[in-house]
Amino acid sequence: MVPELSLTGLVLVAAVAFAAPMLLGLAPKLRLPAVVVEILAGIAIGPSGLGWVEPDVVLEVLALLGLAMLLFLAGMEVDPERFRGRVLRVAAAGFAVSIAIGTAIGFGLGTVGLVGNPLLFAIALSATSLGLIIPVLKDAGQTNSALGELTISAASIADFAAVIVLSLLFSREGSGPGATLLLLGAFGVLAAVIGLVVARAGRPQRVSQTLLKLQDTTAEIRVRGAVLLLVGFAVLAEHLGLEVILAAFVAGAVLKLIDKDVMLTHPRFRVKLEAIGYGFLIPVFFVFSGLRFDAGALFSSASSLLRVPVFLVSLLVVRGLPALAYRRTIGGRGVAVAALLQATSLPFIVAATQIGVELGAVSEQNAAALIGAGLMSVIIFPITALGLLRGMPAAEQAA
Repeated sequence: MVPELSLTGLVLVAAVAFAAPMLLGLAPKLRLPAVVVEILAGIAIGPSGLGWVEPDVVLEVLALLGLAMLLFLAGMEVDPERFRGRVLRVAAAGFAVSIAIGTAIGFGLGTVGLVGNPLLFAIALSATSLGLIIPVLKDAGQTNSALGELTISAASIADFAAVIVLSLLFSREGSGPGATLLLLGAFGVLAAVIGLVVARAGRPQRVSQTLLKLQDTTAEIRVRGAVLLLVGFAVLAEHLGLEVILAAFVAGAVLKLIDKDVMLTHPRFRVKLEAIGYGFLIPVFFVFSGLRFDAGALFSSASSLLRVPVFLVSLLVVRGLPALAYRRTIGGRGVAVAALLQATSLPFIVAATQIGVELGAVSEQNAAALIGAGLMSVIIFPITALGLLRGMPAAEQAA
């Protein structure tokens, strides 16, 4: 018999997902990302708060799909054209420096009992939330400036590399790094082959005309194809013992590479994918993250609560210090803006801590404190960066 499932919790989660951006829209002076409100509301209605909603199978499946969709859209944000020359070298070196600094801080905090696994701590703090900083740069008109180009490139490299390193060193399957590296290589080859096959399959005139005819009908053929690509990569990664977050990110990057004429023949395709993601699945993931947030572990002692500001400062140091390499290009104030934006991170921290808890590499206290630090970063850092941008001279902004 099929077990009876209740949708009551999903109704409340959907209500939170609707109310969060609506309330922020009604209070424009309250400059908070909707994701922060969604997680905080999830904590409020979950077991750590009012106890109205318990995490169940329905919410867990939808949250997993939401995480996959979030990484899929993040992969589509990666622009291969940015990864060349000096920008690529600086961004890649910045990520390496972040891992080194994070590991050093992790070992330092480990000596006083605050961090159990320094390397996982470093990886969790090494990513930047592209989906959160790009809107900030767009609002400030900086996406095409030197500041915007360097920051977005560094964030893209950090997101991609962090997912790869996390999958390589902390796979749930427990394989050694050597075996995981082989699996990653096999996954990369298969992903490239699939991308080439899909790209070539769409070239014949008859196929392209059929896609064009069906893309804006009830068939929504391009959206269905994108979902098939995402799910197919996820299944492939699962069979290879790799993380779903890696598969979702790579699927988005592959789609970005093979679908180059999006604004010519199907300009609404990306909008439709974002509607599925940000309109339904991704908010469920963030609210569900709030439901699973262990506030009891965070407030169990003064030392647990103290970890939040310590981890927040660590995040700023780990991701902010590499921005010093941009000083000759964007100036001191620009470096401060880039450092704050690069240190804005939450979705990857949530994903990394969940994996760490399941592997026993991260304690519940540290998981709650890391997520708390991520929440503080998306509240404080973008607002501060916007304030610095407004005070920047026009000539320096246009550099």
